[in-house]
Amino acid sequence: MPSDHHTEQEATSRPHGRLGELARLFLRLGTTAFGGPAAHLAMMEDEVVRRRAWMSSQEFLDLIAVTNLIPGPNSSEMAIHIGYRRAGWRGLLIAGTCFTFPAFVIVFGLAWLYVRYHTLPVASGMLRGVQPVIIAIIVQALWRLGRTAIKTRTLAVLALASVGLGLAGVHELIVLFAAAFAMVATHAIRARTRTHAGGGGTLRSIAPLLVGSGTVSSLLGSGTAPVGLGLLFLFFLKVGSVLYGSGYVLIAFLRADLVERWGWLTESQLLDAIAVGQVTPGPLFTTATFIGFLLAGPWGAVVSTGGMFLPAFVFVAASAPLVPRLRKSALASAVLDGLNVGSLALMVAVTFFLARSTLVDVTTWALAAGSLVLLLWLRLNSTWLVAAGFVLGVLFFQ
Repeated sequence: MPSDHHTEQEATSRPHGRLGELARLFLRLGTTAFGGPAAHLAMMEDEVVRRRAWMSSQEFLDLIAVTNLIPGPNSSEMAIHIGYRRAGWRGLLIAGTCFTFPAFVIVFGLAWLYVRYHTLPVASGMLRGVQPVIIAIIVQALWRLGRTAIKTRTLAVLALASVGLGLAGVHELIVLFAAAFAMVATHAIRARTRTHAGGGGTLRSIAPLLVGSGTVSSLLGSGTAPVGLGLLFLFFLKVGSVLYGSGYVLIAFLRADLVERWGWLTESQLLDAIAVGQVTPGPLFTTATFIGFLLAGPWGAVVSTGGMFLPAFVFVAASAPLVPRLRKSALASAVLDGLNVGSLALMVAVTFFLARSTLVDVTTWALAAGSLVLLLWLRLNSTWLVAAGFVLGVLFFQ
């Protein structure tokens, strides 16, 4: 007679058993995964490598590498990859949807409350208290990511040049792809005497993404446009299709179009949206849900969220078979280095502009500085700082 453990293994090895297991796991992670992509990945590694042994540590690291090479929210793409590895195409859809859905529901509810009550003094004060904390969190992320991304003098020079372009107002896509191609050119010069048959295939696999993102960007245009569901979907489809690096790079894209080009949001509303994304579990990219609701109501939230996350499913489905090739390609590594540096540069530029409008007095400067000290030296979880920002906002900004 088989043991209970053996019977349970047989049940979860069946397709429906695996789908149910994926749904339960990622609904729970989507409801409790605070702390940003690094924390999300750590929780996933603990569940699928250590606890469940669905894959080896090396396989998990390979998936992290490919999610860094393709655009989109890294932690959501990891959930989608894990679902595909565990249960094929249906697992891909179940894991990605279940990880994102709880955050969508929570942010949707907060957006409804914001639209209904944001003029109340208590709500205004709470958000004003959070905004300086968000600036500190972004600066801390820049410091941590910068030490990893800027590995050579060439990358340091490229980072400084990209920051200059960002501060000068050059389009964010131009900054990103210029940085990527600069590293490709550097790689080609250093290896000009060798033949890179495998690398050419990698570049060809990336090229359609660049062309596609440019097409969506041209559809959106650069002039003032009225808010509409179709335009919201296309905008967030563009962002989800080209956004590399940390979720905080999202701020650069949102500010460039929604604040500067179209004037749909104010700086304060943008920071409020980022704050809501920060205090809720799951991917920061559900900021799209909040903005969509703010601009076009419930259906705006739905189409914005769909546009933001749809590319992640497509890119994971397309890239999963390429994982073994990408991790061995020097050219792919060069592209990734350039995109990471360009993403960090955009984060630096947009943080400067947001800080200029947020840190306006001694209290806001003290709150941002104190939060940064706690993040860098005590490594306090950012969730607790955001909660403290809410409380201090109620106390000092009424």
